[in-house]
Amino acid sequence: MALTSDPNTRNSHALALLRVGVGIFFLIFGQYKVFGTAFTLHGGFQFWINKFLEGGTYPFMAPVLRGFVLPHATSIAFLVAYGELAIGLALVLGILVRSASFFGLIFMLTMLFSSDYPGAGAPFWQYFGASLSHSVFALCFAVFLIGRADSVWSVEALRKNRPKGNGDANQ
Repeated sequence: MALTSDPNTRNSHALALLRVGVGIFFLIFGQYKVFGTAFTLHGGFQFWINKFLEGGTYPFMAPVLRGFVLPHATSIAFLVAYGELAIGLALVLGILVRSASFFGLIFMLTMLFSSDYPGAGAPFWQYFGASLSHSVFALCFAVFLIGRADSVWSVEALRKNRPKGNGDANQ
């Protein structure tokens, strides 16, 4: 693929590259959870929630994690596993990118508030440093929501650019 000097084309390709890259990460995150049972059925999800509760969760999230998430841990673990896989597939293929990005953004904000708390006495800037693992993905999802991340290298773009037939399939 040759890069053109047209800024719109270059931006579309850069956004698509970022979309596919984030999608690959989410495929990796989701595939081991879906195709294995350690996370969903054998306590992996509960391990992480308890680890967050030991010192990494924002104070307003602790009652949610204890009172709702842990009592429904298996169901939520499956939702997380299949959700990550679905987000990854949607982004890589360029299908329902905005919907996947909306749910990805909600998921990343949930993860950020569940696990990235630097502590009550931390300087303001440390809140951002502690959240890098989730805030960068949240920003990517926000960009995919705002922009046209599916305009190239996507099933949607292939469908739009497909040549129209003559109308008679027998010719």
